[in-house]
Amino acid sequence: MRRHFGYGLLALVLLSTAVAVAAERDPLPPAQLQKALDTLAAGARHAIANDQTPGIAIAVVHGDEVIFAEGFGTRDVTTGEPVDIDTVFQLASLSKPIGSTLISGLIGDGKLTWDERLSDLTPGFALQEPWVTNQVTIRDLYSHRSGLPDHAGDLLEDYGYDREEVLHRLRFLPPQTSFRSGYAYTNFGITAAAVAAASTTGMDWETLSEERLYKPLGMTSTSSRYADFMAEANRAVGHVRVDGKWAFVEQRQPDPQSPAGGVTSSVNDLTKWVRLLVNDGKFEGEQVIATEPLDAAHLPMMITGYAPNGTPSFYGLGWNVGYAGDARHSISHSGAFAMGAGTTVNISLDDKLGVIVLTNGAPVGVSESLANEFMDNAVIGAPRYPWHEVFTGIFAQMAEEGITHNFDTPPADAGPAAAEAAYVGSYVNDFYGPIEVVAGANGLNLLIGPNRRPFELGHFDRDTFTFQTIGENASGITGVTFALDGEGKARSVWIEAFDHSGLGTFARAQ
Repeated sequence: MRRHFGYGLLALVLLSTAVAVAAERDPLPPAQLQKALDTLAAGARHAIANDQTPGIAIAVVHGDEVIFAEGFGTRDVTTGEPVDIDTVFQLASLSKPIGSTLISGLIGDGKLTWDERLSDLTPGFALQEPWVTNQVTIRDLYSHRSGLPDHAGDLLEDYGYDREEVLHRLRFLPPQTSFRSGYAYTNFGITAAAVAAASTTGMDWETLSEERLYKPLGMTSTSSRYADFMAEANRAVGHVRVDGKWAFVEQRQPDPQSPAGGVTSSVNDLTKWVRLLVNDGKFEGEQVIATEPLDAAHLPMMITGYAPNGTPSFYGLGWNVGYAGDARHSISHSGAFAMGAGTTVNISLDDKLGVIVLTNGAPVGVSESLANEFMDNAVIGAPRYPWHEVFTGIFAQMAEEGITHNFDTPPADAGPAAAEAAYVGSYVNDFYGPIEVVAGANGLNLLIGPNRRPFELGHFDRDTFTFQTIGENASGITGVTFALDGEGKARSVWIEAFDHSGLGTFARAQ
């Protein structure tokens, strides 16, 4: 417990320092701010001209005013229709800070607190360790310190499981760290907390978001439902690289993790949310969200890493938190769908300045580069780092880490497989559920998920086969290795792509 008190004490010290410094600061020089806006627009045009992403929408809020809003490029390469400030984008993980704002509203309404235990709100929710199940709070899950493994449950979503099933199966995951001692980013941890918070109102999360946040702010193009996004005529479709060119292949459907990644909106709508944040929960003169719980969400909870100059970076409650640029208190978050979205919001609370950048291409760091460079130019007059190089490198490394190459090419001396009957059958795994191997017209097929989606198995070597992974977390070609018993019949099967946390083995069903 001492460790967590230390984080809280650090947060108070940093906040006190930031407040003291902010009180002595002069307003941002108008010429410096204008130059930053000009550079931002030029950077967006350069990104489009250099094919870094198909489309971009940007807006900037200062005080209670929108001082810049513009669209660049196209929302759909197949039609060439342009992006404008009302084009609706998938926000991906920008949904997390939006959800954090909503929960701050519920806390101000007296519905709950950040330290409400899930066991009191949704008694059916469980993690592997009973003590953690009993103690885990909304604060723990919104700061990614529950002990759940990084991106816990995301693969279940890719292979067809709905929200209820994914949340139920989190109880089968061994913890990555001890409770509250480590940071690991979890979409379904945040989703579990959001569902629990919504339970205090009698509404589902999607309806609650609309009623408690979007409608009061007049965010008429914002929704937490995929169906609403698809019904928008002016929407930005997701794009990925196909043979070196941007193309629409498939739209990401994130409803199972909507509180963490399912919000869709335009920069025009999002300026209203940012105005609320920089004005302490007030919008158009009305206190829409209580200040105290909103401020609590913007304080550091966990150390997440270190900036290029060695200073620590933090995560609050659904927000990245920083004190850069002359100790200014900043909050930010990015969102990324490999299937075609890269988004960023970056806010200096001390300067009441915020920038929103939305893109509709697979993430390569465009939104982050533009947002960070703008904030540096506006606040301190020049970039602290070569942001384009920094983020291009980060995203290139992330993309490579997500792909495995262990089973790309079969060995030249590959041994023969056993008869198909040796592998055919049903196999079980508590976390991933049942799978089945069946004989098809072209060989073996692997049926995965509640919809029994078929994947054709290609032979690799002896009792090892391969298939092409799918979804937001696709990792290329993955290996499938059967373990045969003494009678030449498979007793289990191991799937490489599912072996995160060591849970990739399925036992033959009895």
